Amino acid sequence: MAKITEIDDLKRIYKRRTPKMFYDYCESGSWTEQTFRENSSDFDLIKLRQRVAVDMTGRSTASKMIGQDVAMPVALAPVGSTGMQHADGEILAAKAAEKFGVPFTLSTMSVCSLEDVAENTSKPFWFQLYVMRDREFTKRAIQRAKDAGCSALVLTLDLQILGQRHKDIKNGLTVPIKLSPYTLLDLATKWRWGMQMMQTKRRSFGNIIGHIDGVSDMSSLSVWAAESFDPQLDWDYVKEIKDLWGGPLILKGILDADDAKMALNVGADAIVVSNHGGRQLDGAMSSIKALPSIMDAVGDKIEVHLDSGIRSGQDVLKALAMGATGTYIGRAFVYGLGAMGQHGVEEALRVIHKELDVTMALCGEKNVQDLGKHNLLVPRDFYGDWA
Repeated sequence: MAKITEIDDLKRIYKRRTPKMFYDYCESGSWTEQTFRENSSDFDLIKLRQRVAVDMTGRSTASKMIGQDVAMPVALAPVGSTGMQHADGEILAAKAAEKFGVPFTLSTMSVCSLEDVAENTSKPFWFQLYVMRDREFTKRAIQRAKDAGCSALVLTLDLQILGQRHKDIKNGLTVPIKLSPYTLLDLATKWRWGMQMMQTKRRSFGNIIGHIDGVSDMSSLSVWAAESFDPQLDWDYVKEIKDLWGGPLILKGILDADDAKMALNVGADAIVVSNHGGRQLDGAMSSIKALPSIMDAVGDKIEVHLDSGIRSGQDVLKALAMGATGTYIGRAFVYGLGAMGQHGVEEALRVIHKELDVTMALCGEKNVQDLGKHNLLVPRDFYGDWA
């Protein structure tokens, strides 16, 4: 067993064990991938203030996200097709999150269904909803989330139109998958992945197939998926969804202070500052750079979380010190899942927790909830001077 000391250790194993098309699906952004890169590199611009001669006994990373106790303010983000990164991937990731004491968010575009995850876990998880043109499907998905005992609905707002990811097109990652000689050769070399996939019955989109009229297999799904996302989603419909759900609502994909104010107006319980991991609008602001203006606009009125670019516990600390009350990891846990299944996700969480705890101590803090801008050194031009 390899000694895991950082998230990149898991990434290297993940790359060896996972078919290229699924690795590229995870490790890519849209267009030039500028936003994808800056989501991570902009964290590096922020420096930490070291403090000494402070009693560091009794430290705690425990916190709350939307009123739920968490071992650390880090949730597993919704990631589509996680069950293709590793057989039964969503179930394994949910189990790891439950064991560690952090939230797991199931994507609408998951391989394992809502019911699959609920049957294999004992604590409530969150469900991420994409709004489709078929509004009856949306209503049924919300009801299924209620029936599965989900404790929060995460409504993604930044995928009304799908951003183009060049690698997915070149790899033939469509529904169903287009198999080229190169792809077949690559799949043949990933024997561990192939054996695991052969042993599971979950190899399609479990929340979609069988839950929409006329969509019964991957071929019929391709026709539906081509024009499925609803470009008419607006704030009035967001309010309708909130009323229909009736529970805690988290709005994901906020990158502008004006949109944050709109989210507050429709009664959201939390917002996620996110650019979809750089997979939608290339050239958009990194999440960590967008956070300060959103905190200034609504930070004292609504819970603000941050997603996109987090690869370490130090990144988590920086986001929290900048004002966020919670963070999400996507690629970081997928690396662990593809590398080692459930154990790999647990390792990813362990690494991030240790980095957060030790960094917090060296910054002179005993409690994660006491973090603030006093723990950081932020460049004067970090926020930008935009016309």
